[in-house]
Amino acid sequence: MGNFDGVHLGHRSVIEAAAGHGLPGVLTFEPHPREFFSPDAPPFRLMNAEARANRLAKLGVERLYELPFNATMAALSPEDFAAEVLADGLGVTHVTVGSDFCFGKGRKGTVEDLQALGAKYGFGVTIAPLLRAGGKEISSTAIRNALSEGRPRDAATMLGHLHRIEGEVIHGEKRGRELGYPTANMSVAGLHLPRLGVYAVKVDVLTGPQAGSYGGAASLGVRPMFGENAPNLETFIFDFKGDLYGQHLSVALVEYLRPEMKFTGLDALITQMDGDCARARTLLAEA
Repeated sequence: MGNFDGVHLGHRSVIEAAAGHGLPGVLTFEPHPREFFSPDAPPFRLMNAEARANRLAKLGVERLYELPFNATMAALSPEDFAAEVLADGLGVTHVTVGSDFCFGKGRKGTVEDLQALGAKYGFGVTIAPLLRAGGKEISSTAIRNALSEGRPRDAATMLGHLHRIEGEVIHGEKRGRELGYPTANMSVAGLHLPRLGVYAVKVDVLTGPQAGSYGGAASLGVRPMFGENAPNLETFIFDFKGDLYGQHLSVALVEYLRPEMKFTGLDALITQMDGDCARARTLLAEA
């Protein structure tokens, strides 16, 4: 049980600790409680609900319970949550959480409270210790910091997998096609933004007749060359031909290549894109 934003190695340890206590499932909340309480705060999520579900499925999680986090849920006391949601609602026999887990109104419930309530309402509780990597605690915050600084490999060390941006391919301005670099455009709304710039990426086309895995180069940013401001992700997929509009992609950030730049003209932009793609191909061949 937890928010599982990023599904990092610490989250994986919580899932693994649940083994042996019956058929395991993951209990999480949607939206993230932080989004509910601070809707106007800058986006912080490492992944949307779709990406989280996909990642949990890859870990063998067969049951995912996404509880709606709303005013009613937020108002539940720790004991009411344990009684009404866990014991009566889901009928859990055992719950596993990380040692920093808090629950109930005002986040007043601690893991020790959960253990006491479990004894009262008939379910066991396991507390998984926090994990460390490189002497530092693995956390969603540390992963966000690594991504903000353009260190996707450090983020991947804590995640246990490459950081991915997943979603539907949407229509863009189609400038890439005119430049010889057609791109698949994806929204990053609601997500924590990694450092803006160009990345070497691995691309999984999740749906459609051309589903499969590919290499590519992606630009994450506001396209300063064209004076646009809303950030999005534009991915050029190597050795690919076809229409991906409406299909779902999973784009993994492998290596940060360079920051966004404003060029003197289209020829300079194309020359830079040629170099970016050549470098990305080399890096992906070595990965």
